[in-house]
Amino acid sequence: MNAFEIRTARLTLRPLQEDEAELSLDFAVRNRSFLQPWEPVRNTLYYTLETHRDALIDEAAQRREGRALRLWLFERGRAIGNATLSNIVGGCFQSCHLGYKMDERETGKGYMTEAVEAIVRVAFDTLSLHRIEANVMPRNAASLRVVEKLGFYREGLARKYLKINGVWEDHIHMVLRNEKLE
Repeated sequence: MNAFEIRTARLTLRPLQEDEAELSLDFAVRNRSFLQPWEPVRNTLYYTLETHRDALIDEAAQRREGRALRLWLFERGRAIGNATLSNIVGGCFQSCHLGYKMDERETGKGYMTEAVEAIVRVAFDTLSLHRIEANVMPRNAASLRVVEKLGFYREGLARKYLKINGVWEDHIHMVLRNEKLE
């Protein structure tokens, strides 16, 4: 999973390299208050170039090992978000988790739906996964719309599932299955 670059109608999706840590840091700083309600508490160390460089090194290792794939969304050369397949497991499970983040200035334009549709194709057609799981807070209507548009269905509610912004939050468990494998 090392050499991924995908083009959609409006986007280029690709991993960031270690020497592009400034792009990742800039995205995090620029969207700090916008993303705060949807993410774990971040300390000041998170907003350093070293932390983002280390994260990109770790992401490259996970990509090589087939455990995760984070693709950044570029629109006309600007990094505007990312979509991630994480906790990729093979064997009889053949599944992963899906997560994504969008630049506040680019929300509501359909970019994330376009990107998630592309990364779903990677999960199903390239990685031959059977199942993608996305966990979404019930009040995150925009995020729910993304996965619902792409055919994810509600499998249940996980109470107090993740600690987000310092609070244990319920999440709706959304699933998409690769029915070609059934």
